[in-house]
Amino acid sequence: MATAAIGGSHLVASTQAGSLFGWQLFWLIIVVNVLKYPFFRFGMEYTLATKQSLVEGYRQKGPGYFYSFIALNIVAAVVNTAGVLLLTASLLHYALPVTISVTLLCWLILAVCLLILLLGHFKALDNVSKLIMGLLTVTTVAALVVAINNGAMAPVDYVGPSPYELAMLGFMVALMGWMPAPIEISAISSLWLKEKQHQQAVTKQQGLFDFNLGYWLTAALALVFFSLGVLVQYGQAQAVQLGGVAFAKQLIDMYALTMGEWARPLVSGIAFLCMFGTTLTVLDGYARTLNESHKLLPIKQSKHSLNMWLLLQAFAGMAVILFFKSALGPMLTFAMTLAFVTTPVFAWLNFSLVRSEPSIHHSPLLRTLSWLGLVYLVGFALVFLVWKVM
Repeated sequence: MATAAIGGSHLVASTQAGSLFGWQLFWLIIVVNVLKYPFFRFGMEYTLATKQSLVEGYRQKGPGYFYSFIALNIVAAVVNTAGVLLLTASLLHYALPVTISVTLLCWLILAVCLLILLLGHFKALDNVSKLIMGLLTVTTVAALVVAINNGAMAPVDYVGPSPYELAMLGFMVALMGWMPAPIEISAISSLWLKEKQHQQAVTKQQGLFDFNLGYWLTAALALVFFSLGVLVQYGQAQAVQLGGVAFAKQLIDMYALTMGEWARPLVSGIAFLCMFGTTLTVLDGYARTLNESHKLLPIKQSKHSLNMWLLLQAFAGMAVILFFKSALGPMLTFAMTLAFVTTPVFAWLNFSLVRSEPSIHHSPLLRTLSWLGLVYLVGFALVFLVWKVM
């Protein structure tokens, strides 16, 4: 299910990187997905071995880690809910034959999402996510095949900007923050796995197979979106916008320019379904982590607390759309940057949790990759922080 959430992130981050800088950041997407892999895997391994969620593991590590996670998770939940909901409404606004305000569409989409989650919860979300991911994968790969056959649309003599200037450091950090997803997605995936374990037996082999399939499929889709951005939008007059109706129009135009005008309605529907699935996943996943955190606090909890957190998160996200819509682009950039800066902390925490679990053993290759990933993430984050304060 996390792949649906990740797919929404890739729509923004991967496509924009390719459209702005061509093939120059292709290597970065590969490297960051490979180096983040161990820390997402550790979340699944910890739950498979202990039957506990990562949130429970954070609490056992100490109050500093636990309360930091709660604070950052609340911010991420509200900002990401607002972002994906507005993008979903923008895609629907562009696809509909009649004009309905984006704000009203946000309310309608939010109501449908809440109805699905309040009535169906985990099972409904699981089925919807798998369907959307399949449609998204087939359509996007087909578009890439056509784009490769057509050739790049950038003028032969076009020279794009370089991402390796100091001024572009913020963009690169934001891009890596959402590759393949914010690090707190590991905690969300851990909770979904714990929920699944309550419904059926999940072996370690089965759990890791499902995780690896979803993770590497998502990484491959990041490269596909990136490549489409390079082939179709790089060198054009207008770069991909970060949010709103402009992003929705440019995203659908990218597919239509590649596959033909006949594909515009089809792609509009699939793009909307992708972001609709992302909205469902974000609402459910963050609400579960907030509810799990609530359970571990010395505060009385009602049997309806999950629904309470779901509603609070939903309406807080809607409040952001209503009152701060003009600043949504910068807010998304802030969320992506925050995701990367906090990655080393939670990467180390996930690593330390599995190292302290005697039943979990790793190959020398995975341990080496973990240390390389920590060095890379910590080093890049420190460079970025120094750059920001200078």
